[in-house]
Amino acid sequence: MRALIIAFNCLLMAYAGLAQVCTNPGQTPATAFPLCGRGVFSQTTVPICDGTLLPAIHCPGDQIRDRNPYWYKFSCLQPGTLGFVITPKLLDEDYDWELYDVTGVSPGAVYTNGNLVVACNWSGEFGITGASNAGSELFVCAGPNKDLFSRMPQLQLGHQYLLLISHFTNTQSGYTLEFKGGTAVITDTTAPRLNTARINCAGDVITITLKKKVKCSSIAPNGSDFIITPPAGATIQSISSVQCTVNQFDTDTIQIHLNQPLPAGNYTLGIRTGSDGNTLLDYCDNPMPTTDVASFTVVPSLPTPMDSLALGCSTNTMQLVFSKPIICSTIATDGSDFLINGSYPLSISTVHGNCSNGKTNVITLTVSQVLRQPGDFVIQLRRGTDGNTLVDECGIETPAGSSIPFRVKDTVNADFTYNIQYGCSVDVVNFSHPGGNEVNKWTWKLDQGQASNIQSPQANYTLFTPKNIELIVSNGLCSDTSRATVMLENFLSADFTVHPDNCPLEPVLFTANSVGKITRHDWSFGDGNFGTGSRTTHIFAQPNRETALTVRYTVTDSFGCSKTVQKPIKLYSSCNVRVPNAFTPNGDRTNDFLYPLNAVKAEQLEFMVFNRWGQMVYRTNNWKRGWDGRLNGAEQPTGTYVWILRYIDRDTRKRIEQKGVAILVR
Repeated sequence: MRALIIAFNCLLMAYAGLAQVCTNPGQTPATAFPLCGRGVFSQTTVPICDGTLLPAIHCPGDQIRDRNPYWYKFSCLQPGTLGFVITPKLLDEDYDWELYDVTGVSPGAVYTNGNLVVACNWSGEFGITGASNAGSELFVCAGPNKDLFSRMPQLQLGHQYLLLISHFTNTQSGYTLEFKGGTAVITDTTAPRLNTARINCAGDVITITLKKKVKCSSIAPNGSDFIITPPAGATIQSISSVQCTVNQFDTDTIQIHLNQPLPAGNYTLGIRTGSDGNTLLDYCDNPMPTTDVASFTVVPSLPTPMDSLALGCSTNTMQLVFSKPIICSTIATDGSDFLINGSYPLSISTVHGNCSNGKTNVITLTVSQVLRQPGDFVIQLRRGTDGNTLVDECGIETPAGSSIPFRVKDTVNADFTYNIQYGCSVDVVNFSHPGGNEVNKWTWKLDQGQASNIQSPQANYTLFTPKNIELIVSNGLCSDTSRATVMLENFLSADFTVHPDNCPLEPVLFTANSVGKITRHDWSFGDGNFGTGSRTTHIFAQPNRETALTVRYTVTDSFGCSKTVQKPIKLYSSCNVRVPNAFTPNGDRTNDFLYPLNAVKAEQLEFMVFNRWGQMVYRTNNWKRGWDGRLNGAEQPTGTYVWILRYIDRDTRKRIEQKGVAILVR
């Protein structure tokens, strides 16, 4: 019984340990370790925690968690395949992994969006795992007897990735992670560099920003990585970084604390090897060069002026912009810090700052009416009901009487007019905008690849189709957009239909299929005769033999423009269908084929030839193609062959069948 109680208590302890939430740095996506593809990363221990359920769209039914996890982040600098090996320190333990593409999304999206998964391996087997050429599948799901290696995933240039390593076995033994075997590059070889340096109001704290993040562990706490020139009696006492305090990994913002304020003047912040034996290092251990410098200026304490005013169109708000942050508690919310004078009365309703940490660079004023009526104004700073004007972050008050002029402009209208000058080859359209309300900018999109920035442009069109026109106008404050479709009504095309094969001494029908505002149809039938009308007939004389003619058709529209089209037709000497009683397929181009003659009006035609044993040797639906006396490429012998001809007469719509014999002569 005592052994059972001990075992039960151990089970409770293990469950309690596993149920802990993962909060250590690196154990959540948001605090992922930055990784470099160079060398071997060693994780000595793995704190035990339960983790969070992950979407498993590639492994339906699997209950996948980031159990006892560590998360790693890196970017793709050269596209290719990613190969890596995870080696447990104890080879009888189960490690799993999953790779995510988190480009453009928050790291926490991995818990809700299964489509971010690029590859994974949740095999239930123990030992070394990873992605290599030994893998055959990108997604290896949970369970025994599954491959420990997945196929190497393809990384895309510039994309950001998260790698989850999950320790399924509930021990704290660690592992090593090594990237090898793939063609993608995730190792950044560019050195970190200084970006900006800015002194605080007191002159004793320099805030620097970097062009890329450096490892917090590479920063000497005593500030010996930096040197100030000229020192002006001040020395560096210490270094701090909010980012290092929060995530403990890397930072791109550092505060340098001095023992005393720097006097007004120009200074240079330089880099040197610190007391820790290095300069600042990124996570690929690229050092910041000792030649890197950033300049900054300590200026005498001066009041912060109102730099500029941002005003929208048809609005009742305006924004005052300041070069230095203003302390929000010094802004009178009733608007009494400001006075507006101008073309007509304006009173201030409310005032508020866009405050962060009690400071703001922008103050928004709401006035008593929407500003639509044009006018010139001045906004002036004065002492408010709180007893002061505005006080900047350095504690200096902006003097009363500071002012900024501004102008209110009326709304604008982009409606435009146009006039069309029709032509047969080119249409000219003149567009016009009336201006007004101080409009000084026109942006036209005139279709067919044309654009303009003048008030009244002209466009030329060679394609007579509807044109989609857009105009955007502005007076520097207000803008408007107008769109219209210009219909060019002189589109003209000429076309007609006629049977390509025709009979003599019978009416041949010609039907116009032209488009446009047509006023006249003119026909030339190719035999010296002419006709008019959109639907006309013509009777051709009987030729001695098959004759080719060209029919020319011209249309004229209400604009006086013309289009012409011509088509060939054939005229036969007879339309009496018959099949010759003999043919000589000897290649002399005379009587070489057996086929129906003059089948001009034969529709749904079928022509078949049989030998003396009833075998079909030829079949066609094209009366202009005949039998050449061969079967499967082999010449057939001289003799008598039976033919059958079936078709529907085009005029009478009767089904006709004819039979006969023909002699093949060689």
